[in-house]
Amino acid sequence: MSIQKPKGTQDLLPGEIEKWQYIENKARELCARFNYREIRTPIFENTELFQRGVGETTDIVEKEMYTFTDKGDRSMSLRPEGTAGVVRAYVENKLYGEPDVSKLYYIGPMFRYEQPQAGRYRQFHQFGIEAFGAVDPSIDAEVIALGYTFYKELGLKEVTVEINSVGNPSCRAVYREKIQQFFAPVKDKLCKDCQSRYDRNPMRILDCKIDQKYGEGAPTILEYLDEECTVHFEAVQEHLKAMDIPIRINPRLVRGLDYYTHTAFEYKAAGIGAIDTIGGGGRYNGLVGQIGGNDQPGVGLGLGMERILLVLQAQGVEIPTAPPLDVYLIGLGAAAEKEVAKLLQQLRAAGLKAEKDYLGRKIKAQMKSANRYHAKAVAILGDDELARGEITVKTMATGEQQTVSLEQFAAAMQERISH
Repeated sequence: MSIQKPKGTQDLLPGEIEKWQYIENKARELCARFNYREIRTPIFENTELFQRGVGETTDIVEKEMYTFTDKGDRSMSLRPEGTAGVVRAYVENKLYGEPDVSKLYYIGPMFRYEQPQAGRYRQFHQFGIEAFGAVDPSIDAEVIALGYTFYKELGLKEVTVEINSVGNPSCRAVYREKIQQFFAPVKDKLCKDCQSRYDRNPMRILDCKIDQKYGEGAPTILEYLDEECTVHFEAVQEHLKAMDIPIRINPRLVRGLDYYTHTAFEYKAAGIGAIDTIGGGGRYNGLVGQIGGNDQPGVGLGLGMERILLVLQAQGVEIPTAPPLDVYLIGLGAAAEKEVAKLLQQLRAAGLKAEKDYLGRKIKAQMKSANRYHAKAVAILGDDELARGEITVKTMATGEQQTVSLEQFAAAMQERISH
């Protein structure tokens, strides 16, 4: 049997990878506008980082992490999400010593062992941002706005933002009791996971897809926010409304990670069936201290790249493909072939996208190859042209042909392509 890719992974091939590059370039360009700087962290970390950061009662830590023991008998895990690793790097590298808010972004693969389905893989990719050091609700709104702008500029239609406040530890302590009281009569009817959550993290029962019917009429966290949390949440809404970002308050939104405080949010988009969430995030004021640093407030988001591509396809949004070839070179004869190899290097050094045949094919087959590459021009060099120090250039769009001096060829093509 031939070796195949692992279940829940995918090969990103030429023709498809250009779409990924376009999205990644858009993310980088947008982050530059919002003054976020790139950070790259290891793909695997100490398992304890995710147990502390993501939360031991989450499905991610309990069921979905790829965990292994390394040769030093240490427990390591492939990163299931991006925030914990960025927080660890922020603490370890003392970025909290910077005078301004630390605004960081990342793009890369994450790993979760779960059942693959549309838009969900065991190796998936996220674009995320994190901002550390400010409690100002305007930065919550900025993070949400960056994600919304990203989707909008990619061409996604009908993207909305659902927001909620998950309060602070003191609010949640009161709410925890109310939730436990509400679910107590049906505790034995809850799924196995939610029976475990009942004692450890009852808010997570609201996030369960199986037990939604038992959660109807449950009290909401918004009923138990203190003044600080209420003021913060109202300010976030005011900023978003001022930015003309469409929002909907969803009091049942708790997100699947334990580290959130205050603001939690998700982006929704039509086009991918029942799973309409394409990204989300929130504030996490206690996470830096939880991971071992001097506590600093933080807020961030994570957007799934596979989900974005799925929605773009479902909505019929065309993504620009790779730019066409500038010049396709054809050499006729051994001496001309040798000169073509030299000219090819000159074109590439001049910044042009150039190619030639490597299979010894006839001129007709080479012209077909040039068409497949959507070449703007084809340059043909035979022995006679070589003897005269010239090369014939054909503009593919018009069919027009002209001869160009070999000495001036690279410069002439550079000028022609630029116009």
